[in-house]
Amino acid sequence: MNNLFDHLTGQAKEEFLTLLETEFIRIERIVSNGQSSAEGFWYDQPDHEWVLLLKGTARLKYNDGSFVAMKSGDHLHIPARTKHRVESVSTDAIWLAVHYR
Repeated sequence: MNNLFDHLTGQAKEEFLTLLETEFIRIERIVSNGQSSAEGFWYDQPDHEWVLLLKGTARLKYNDGSFVAMKSGDHLHIPARTKHRVESVSTDAIWLAVHYR
C-alpha cells in the first residue's frame, strides 16, 4: 500500500510521479509549487485528461479565451486536443491527473 501524500520533497520545481501506467491509461500525481505554463505555451495532448485538484488553487485558460478557476476538490475533464494552459497555481497545489485513450 502507498499513500498519495508520501514522498513530497518540497522542491521548488514541479514534480511528476507516475502512480500507474498501462497501454491505455496513465495516472500521475503532480505537485506544483507556483509554476504556470510558459508564456505562449499550450498543452495539446493526444489523450483525454481528467484532473482533480487535491490541494491548493489553480486557474486554467483554454485557447478560446475562457478560464476555469479551481480550488481543492474541484475536478474537470479535458478532451484530447483541447488546447489549454495553466495560468496560475498556488505554491501548495497537488493534482491527480488521469490520462487515457
